[in-house]
Amino acid sequence: IAQQLTPIVPLGTKKVNDNASYGIGYNVGMDLAGGGLAAEDIERADFLMGLMDALAGEKPAVQPQAIQAAMQALTQKIIARREKAGAENKAVADKFLAENKTKNGVTTLDSGLQYQVLKSGNGATPSAANTVSVHYEGKLLNGSVFDSSIGGSPAEFPVTRVIPGWTQALMRMKVGDKWKLFIPPDLAYGLEPPPGSSIGINELLLFEVELLEVK
Repeated sequence: IAQQLTPIVPLGTKKVNDNASYGIGYNVGMDLAGGGLAAEDIERADFLMGLMDALAGEKPAVQPQAIQAAMQALTQKIIARREKAGAENKAVADKFLAENKTKNGVTTLDSGLQYQVLKSGNGATPSAANTVSVHYEGKLLNGSVFDSSIGGSPAEFPVTRVIPGWTQALMRMKVGDKWKLFIPPDLAYGLEPPPGSSIGINELLLFEVELLEVK
């Protein structure tokens, strides 16, 4: 019986061009967002004009001095927005941690890291030289999940190749332990969250981590 194959869209058709154009635009947008730009910073018509002029090899329609001045002003706007967001997130994190440390079962280290033991194991404790295998789920304070190994294979990494809050916790855990971590901004990503991530500047991170194996 002959198989019914889905026909391949020939290159050069409108559908392929549409999808490729969207993909290029999306990738450019992700790069710009990673640099701190927001949709409100972009005038769509002018952006597309500049893009198409560059692709066509045309000279800029705006004087270079004007472009430089505008870019400097935009950079200052982005810096101010980052500083404001960072200060707000830090205040939220400080308030949460101050309240959380008074709760039963929550341990606070001198570094500011807080953890709660959800399940106790009796296996080995990793050192800085070890690699560990874990299952984990990371959330923001609003409850949204930004990363997880649940439902997939365990994650493996060297103890010292993760954010400081993780390193401090792992070197206190035993195989079989499952902890909830409350990681202050300065022990997480601080002022440099991963590009394209939903993690904000100076954002507190919550993790559930189960230590499965020490290698």
